Formats: sequence, C-alpha cells, structure tokens
Amino acid sequence: MKKISLWALGLVLLLSYNCKQAKKEASEAETIVEEIKEEVKTEVISFTMEPKSESTVTGEVTFRQDNNTVTMIAKLTGLTEGEHAIHIHEKADCSSADGKSTGGHWNPTFQPHAKWGAEGGYHKGDIGNFTADSEGNATVEFSTEEWCLGCDDETMNVLGKAVIVHQGVDDFTSQPSGAAGARVSCTGIIR
Repeated sequence: MKKISLWALGLVLLLSYNCKQAKKEASEAETIVEEIKEEVKTEVISFTMEPKSESTVTGEVTFRQDNNTVTMIAKLTGLTEGEHAIHIHEKADCSSADGKSTGGHWNPTFQPHAKWGAEGGYHKGDIGNFTADSEGNATVEFSTEEWCLGCDDETMNVLGKAVIVHQGVDDFTSQPSGAAGARVSCTGIIR
C-alpha cells in the first residue's frame, strides 16, 4: 500500500510540475507575441486624387507604413497614354485650379532635384516617372525607408504634404523640378 501511495504522490507531483511549467511557458509565449505585435506596427492612410489644370486625372493614393518602410501605391485613371512624373510636394493644399498651391517638391534636406537615389542628392519628393497604358490607367508603387507617417522627424514625415501627378516626364536634371509640365492631379496627405 505504501508503494502505491508513494507512486501516486510522485505522479501527482510530476503532473503538478508539468502544469506549472506549461503555464509558465504559455505566459512567456504570450509575452513574446505581444512584443512582436508592438514591434510590427502597420499604419495605412488613403486619399482620392482630384483633377487639376482642366484634366480628368483621378485615382487613389495609399500610404502604408510597415515598421520602417513606407510604401506608396497610386492607382490613376484619365491620363494620356505614355510617361508622366509623380512627386510629393511640400503643402497639402490642392485648392488652386492648377495645383500650384502645393508649392514645390518636398525637399527638407535642401538637395538638388534629381532621380531618386542619385549620388549627388535628390528631393525626398522626387519619386520619378511612370507609364500610363492606352486606356489612361496606371499604377505606381514606391517603397522607401526615407519616409514615415507621422513621426517626429520632419525630414521623413510625409503627413501634411501633397502628391502631384504631372502632365509630362521628369527629366531628372532641370532645376528645381525636372520640367515635368502641368500639375494634372493632386491629393493632400492630411494630418
């Protein structure tokens, strides 16, 4: 009888230890999951493009921040077939008929206008050119770690700026804006 009681007591202690260990491991796993959730932050904002300069160019622009990378996706319609420039401009003000109320290219680091990534510097708003198809549709996707959504670094924060689509092509050399022509669509990235 004593052998069975000792064996049963040992079994109870073993099961009790395993339950406590399992609870501890589960608690540690929950903590790790919460830490990962805190590290992986995603923010998404979307805006509608409005026609400017008597064009019919409209669309949607979405900015998505995953950790330190911001991705801009612009889905555009009403364009003429061929290449066009797209930039971020300094003011989220699309009130003027020609889109010039947005000011110049967003250039918080005071660099010359150039192609994104150029060795001699470039504007933080120098996204570049894209091609519209024969039906006037285009999708532009651009990702960078040089932007943020709502951070305290004004050399990175795109909130309060505007997205402008131009009638022409950015030549990447003409100062201060690449001679891209009229501003045919605008959206303000509202705070």
